[in-house]
Amino acid sequence: MTQSGDPCNLQELLDRIRARAVTKDHVSAQDILQSVGERSFGPLILVAGLITVAPLIGDIPGVPTLLSIIVLLTLGQRLFQRRSIWLPRKLARRSLPQKKLLTGLDWAEKPARFIDGCTRQRMPWLVTGVGQYLMVFACILLALAMPLMELIPFSANGGGLALMAFGLAIVARDGLLALIAIAATTGTGWFIVTNLPW
Repeated sequence: MTQSGDPCNLQELLDRIRARAVTKDHVSAQDILQSVGERSFGPLILVAGLITVAPLIGDIPGVPTLLSIIVLLTLGQRLFQRRSIWLPRKLARRSLPQKKLLTGLDWAEKPARFIDGCTRQRMPWLVTGVGQYLMVFACILLALAMPLMELIPFSANGGGLALMAFGLAIVARDGLLALIAIAATTGTGWFIVTNLPW
């Protein structure tokens, strides 16, 4: 069953995913979507970033590309004002081993508590209205670049951190996080360009 209401912070998001993960040997994209809420565009972007930077998970070949496809589908539906998120059946069935997912969630616990302690509602104009669509555009650019990031060591970490910041900015209504996400996106783009084998 889908939980009602969006998670209000990163810790609650982790708790929801963990509650779903402990009941399965493999956790599918659909399981994660249902745990964070099928109407939760911001939390899903946050989850994509979190998985990308988590040890043992983001290092699996193909995972950043898979997450980029999910992000693009999610944001495309957001632009068209869709009320809930839809994933193709083949993509929704893609899964991660429970053990690796739980290890990644354990790794994220302490950073999550620290981050939640620092976030609050600030500069809401950056995360609502036109500002929110600018964030969507930046996330789309990140998602398009993620397959390329698999070829450049450490660049996926920067992309994942940027997605995390964008997603958390939407969840917490924190415009300062949106600015941090934009800075992380710019830095990641510079890192990719300067490390391409021209």
